[in-house]
Amino acid sequence: MSLNKTPEKRGKKRAPLPPPAPPAAAPPAAASEAAEALPPAPEVGTDLAPVVGHNLRELRVKRGLSLEKLSQKSGVSRAMLGQIELGQSAPTINVLWKVARALDVTFSTLIVAKDGGATTLLRAKEAKILTSLDGTFKSRALFPWDGPRRTEFYELRLAARSEERADAHAAGTVEHLIVTQGSLDLSVGREQHQLESGDAIVFEADLPHVYKNTSGKECVMYLVMTYAAANG
Repeated sequence: MSLNKTPEKRGKKRAPLPPPAPPAAAPPAAASEAAEALPPAPEVGTDLAPVVGHNLRELRVKRGLSLEKLSQKSGVSRAMLGQIELGQSAPTINVLWKVARALDVTFSTLIVAKDGGATTLLRAKEAKILTSLDGTFKSRALFPWDGPRRTEFYELRLAARSEERADAHAAGTVEHLIVTQGSLDLSVGREQHQLESGDAIVFEADLPHVYKNTSGKECVMYLVMTYAAANG
């Protein structure tokens, strides 16, 4: 028995396949890495930056200091000081303390808007909030921002399991602190103090001090700060 073979078809060519589509362009590595590396913006009132910027420039010029000289005195970079003066950067609490000490002025001298009257109502929804760089420590000024003063009143909030380190303030500065919610471990120089809700303490703040919350809930405190003399 013979096998029939189908004759091989010739002369018919296949159409060439289209070239593969180019891969989608990936985002530049540097841009994506930079976006991931950016820290979250601190929670600061939008009107705070121009107020601080104006006051800082006025005080610096009044004292005849260049940005470079003020940077050397305060330990804050020249670039950061320039951004603050232009209202392009809302400074953290620690930065403001360094600048205030370098200029030999009270903290409120940098943050006040000089247009207050005899009576000032401080609405909670309009509060100006200063924060630490990581956002775990928040300070709300509870006094009119109408000029420098020898006494300042603040509401402080420290997140659970976090701490805030404060540099030594000017000689003669005293802090009066009361804890109203949670608990606080306070270090003043070599001294260690533990405060529970309702406890109060008065201490000289011309030494480095640390507020530490080791509990699982937010610590709320009220601080009255007094200065030896009105500066600025």
